[in-house]
Amino acid sequence: MTDTHDVTVTSVHQMTPTVKQFVLESDGYQFDFDPGQHTHVHFPRSESPAADGTSGDEDDEVVRPYTATAMPGSDTITLAIKRYPDGIASTWMHERTPGDTVEIEELGGNLYLRDLDRDVAFVSTGTGITPMIAMAKQYVREGTGRAHFFFGEKDEEHVVYRETLDQMAADYPDFDVTYVLSEADEGWPGPEGHVQDHLADYLDDFDGRDFYVCGVPQMVVDTQDYLDERGVDDDSVYVEGWEGDEVSDDEES
Repeated sequence: MTDTHDVTVTSVHQMTPTVKQFVLESDGYQFDFDPGQHTHVHFPRSESPAADGTSGDEDDEVVRPYTATAMPGSDTITLAIKRYPDGIASTWMHERTPGDTVEIEELGGNLYLRDLDRDVAFVSTGTGITPMIAMAKQYVREGTGRAHFFFGEKDEEHVVYRETLDQMAADYPDFDVTYVLSEADEGWPGPEGHVQDHLADYLDDFDGRDFYVCGVPQMVVDTQDYLDERGVDDDSVYVEGWEGDEVSDDEES
């Protein structure tokens, strides 16, 4: 039986047209985890309007992974969740308001910083940015090398945590950020297309650096292939694509 905790929604912030940020507070319980790790949200399938007309027992429990973007060591965690039109979990979460109770698991997972003394590159798309934000926050505080943060989105309106990333780049000379847009508006001064195709444009070399990759599964696979072609050892690449039974095809966190 998985251990779960009831937490209270204390604030909700609309970050982009499709992404909301939720602050969840426990009753005296302190969250201990490695930045980059995720929790799972639990709720009855029947509570989500997006489940209307689906097959199976309407009382089945829905369990979905979401990554904490804030640092550990307090009684709150923060989740940034994108709403998908037919997403059962994302629709349910987007209807939560301050005061609501949410059931979540202990945080865990295999995406976290391995070596704070090595240079790193964070590569993400969409809400795959959530573990990267947490790890980047840890790295600028504790890391001793250089970090480059690559983030791919379709347009500027949907870029989450841009203010946070820009401030980190301004405050820490060894931290750089690059945004890559696939559907950029006219006048966008930055790179366009697929984020993984631009790594060599900004990295002097690929040796002696760890790569952390998270986003839609195809981007993760393409990035792994890209790095392999440039001779990056598999042991220096850490990925999360929310594949398999972790999440449905239309919901990545």
